Amino acid sequence: MYYAIRETLENCEELPASPYIAVMNVAQWQAEKDSFDLGIDLEMSLSKIYGTKAEVNYDSLTGTFAIPDRGNLEGDDHTFAFALDEKGIIFIDNYGYAEKVIQRIQRTKRWRSPSMERFLYDFLEQIVSRDLQLLEKYERELDSLEDRISENEDPSYLHSVNKIRGNVRDLRIHYAQMIDFTQELEENENGFFVEENIRYFHMFKNRVERLYNIAGYLRDYTEQLGDVYHLQLEAKQNRIMTVLTVVSTIFMPLTLITGWFGMNFRYMPELESPWAYPIVIAICIVIIVGSLIYFKKKKIL
Repeated sequence: MYYAIRETLENCEELPASPYIAVMNVAQWQAEKDSFDLGIDLEMSLSKIYGTKAEVNYDSLTGTFAIPDRGNLEGDDHTFAFALDEKGIIFIDNYGYAEKVIQRIQRTKRWRSPSMERFLYDFLEQIVSRDLQLLEKYERELDSLEDRISENEDPSYLHSVNKIRGNVRDLRIHYAQMIDFTQELEENENGFFVEENIRYFHMFKNRVERLYNIAGYLRDYTEQLGDVYHLQLEAKQNRIMTVLTVVSTIFMPLTLITGWFGMNFRYMPELESPWAYPIVIAICIVIIVGSLIYFKKKKIL
């Protein structure tokens, strides 16, 4: 599929005059790559794409995209490659992601001053267009999880926090790669871009840097929630230990009395007294009540 960059993107049956966009799969690229005169032998294997990057060549700029699936960040990335020079850009994509983005631009964008730089800005902007809402959604979920963790030490909440942390980590890595990618475009080493249009890349880099910083804040937030969960768990364990300590302290004198009167000495005058048993019961009650009052005043209970 070919497009001409005019006021809008125009479909073309054949390769149009520059600036142009071409979208093809690996087989089509292998068959037609000589017609683009890029001056490189770009061997393409989409299965070996692991990140978003750009590489400056003698008379071209090549690279790859690995776009996390915003609907399932734990799934596979959308991967495709590209090559561009001063005449146009070619996307090599077996899975149709680049084509979908281009068609979305075609439906929604109209340019007063069409250019390759403006197209690239809109293409990159489409990739992150909904990320701010996604990050805000994660923040609301974390706020809700914080309230639940404060009320309940259910370990399932920590699992939810860890899942969000993993998603935010993946997005943050993606943003860092996008920043590096845009810096390569900004440097314009081969002079493919009009200098006054470099501002588009600067604008996009600023936006991605803000998303990168928000993702960093959310990552720190998830770590704080993990600490809150463990503090809650430790507080619960401390309360249990406090109760056990109080119970042990109360029963220590009672155990002493029981052991004392349980000794099998022949001459124990208390055993002959009719008041011995009720007196011992009274002493035990006084010990229990006195201990409870003491611990209450000391705010141990």
